[in-house]
Amino acid sequence: MNPAETYELLRHLTTPVVAITSARNGKLNGMISDGAVRCSIVPDVPRVLVQINTFHLTREIVRETGRFALHLLHADQVDLVTKLGFVSGRDADKLAEVPHRLGATGCPILEDCYAWFDCTVINRMETGIATVFLGQAMDVGRGRGEEILTPARLRAALPPEYRERYVRQLEEAQDRARPQAWQFTPIAE
Repeated sequence: MNPAETYELLRHLTTPVVAITSARNGKLNGMISDGAVRCSIVPDVPRVLVQINTFHLTREIVRETGRFALHLLHADQVDLVTKLGFVSGRDADKLAEVPHRLGATGCPILEDCYAWFDCTVINRMETGIATVFLGQAMDVGRGRGEEILTPARLRAALPPEYRERYVRQLEEAQDRARPQAWQFTPIAE
């Protein structure tokens, strides 16, 4: 099967659109991801997995500090995706115009979201392309909204000028990640 067809099949495994925020030495940052899943069936042990590509500033901060906040976005938050997902935190203060407060871990908690999980990292795995962080939620909250933002809903609702940027930035990220794909230590047999 060709890679384009394979990628379209893999897109069915995508999770809801989330924002991941972090903080280090007074620097607050946020990003958009579709790589987060529940990692516990035990209600009083709330854990989540987040996948962050190695070239993101958020990955660097989370790896160093061991903290992040995960936010499920509601269907009306396409504008937040454009603020956090189309520029690097290395180039701009992405949270400057996004209402937030600091949570228990010191990470920004977005004032407007479907739900949030303020987490400490309890484990991680390097995949070459990304780091997968296992987070223990220290605090959890429910915001507003009736429906979560899915990748398909996001692509359909993006303003036209962002649709082209989305495709271009996705292709650039894939090209950037490709050489890193095999840069990890496999499990010894």
